[in-house]
Amino acid sequence: MPITSADLELATRLADAAAAIIRPLFRTDTGIVAKADQSPVTVADREAELAMRRLIVAERPMDGIVGEEHGVREGSSGRVWVLDPIDGTRAFIAGRPIFGTLIALIEDGWPLLGVIDQPILRERWLGAVGQPTFFNGRPAHSRRCAALADALLATTSPALFDDGQLHAFEHLDAGVRSTVLGGDCYNYGAVASGWIDIVVEAGLKLHDFAALVPVVEGAGGRMCDWAGDPLHAGSTGEVIAAGDPARIDDILDAMACRGH
Repeated sequence: MPITSADLELATRLADAAAAIIRPLFRTDTGIVAKADQSPVTVADREAELAMRRLIVAERPMDGIVGEEHGVREGSSGRVWVLDPIDGTRAFIAGRPIFGTLIALIEDGWPLLGVIDQPILRERWLGAVGQPTFFNGRPAHSRRCAALADALLATTSPALFDDGQLHAFEHLDAGVRSTVLGGDCYNYGAVASGWIDIVVEAGLKLHDFAALVPVVEGAGGRMCDWAGDPLHAGSTGEVIAAGDPARIDDILDAMACRGH
C-alpha cells in the first residue's frame, strides 16, 4: 500500500506528541534508570513512546506497533509503526541536543516512511518511499562525493563495534578525509542534508534504523547493510548510509566486508 498524505500527517503528529513530552524534561532530573542491558532510560523515553502509542491505537487500531520501551502490539493490517522515542538517550541525559525521536512505518518488513525529529533544535526530517525527503518543510538533498578521500565519516562510537567490525571500520576510517564521533540518529539527518557523507554503525535494532532509510534515500542517498543489501526488518543491524550512492562499492571495498 503506498504512503498517503494521511500517513505523513499522522507521522508528523506523532513527532509533535513526543516532542511535547520531551522538551520540558530536557536538562532536568528525568528519573534515570538502567534497563536489563544496563543502557539508560528516562521518564521522557517512556512517556513519549506512550503518547505516540495512544495516537496510533486511536487512529490506526489495525496497525501493529514495535516500540523500544513498551514492546510489541500486534496488528492485522500488515503495517507496523516502529518507535524509538529518544534515540541517543545518553546525549539526552548529558544535555546535548543531538538525540532524536525516530518514527517509521513498515509494511511486510520494509521501511516505507521515516521521521527523524530533534525536538530541542526543532529540526525534523520526513521521508517516504517514492517521495522527496523534507527538512523543516523544504526538500533535503544529500551531497555528491567524488572519492572516499573527500568524505566526512561519522559513527556514534567505535566502542560499539566488536573486534571484527572495528577492524573493518578502521580500514574505512584510514581512507577518508575526516571522522566525527557521536551523534546517534542525528548523523543520518546530516547525511540527508548534505553535511556528512557516510555513517557506518553496527548493533542497531529495527527501531534504530527503520526510520532512517526513507529519510536518507528520499534525499538522494543510499542505505544498506555491510554486505550491500537493502535494510529490512530481518537485517542484522550492520548499517551503512552514504549521501552519494556511487560511493557504496568503495565503502564496502575499503571495509573488505563483501559477503560479510
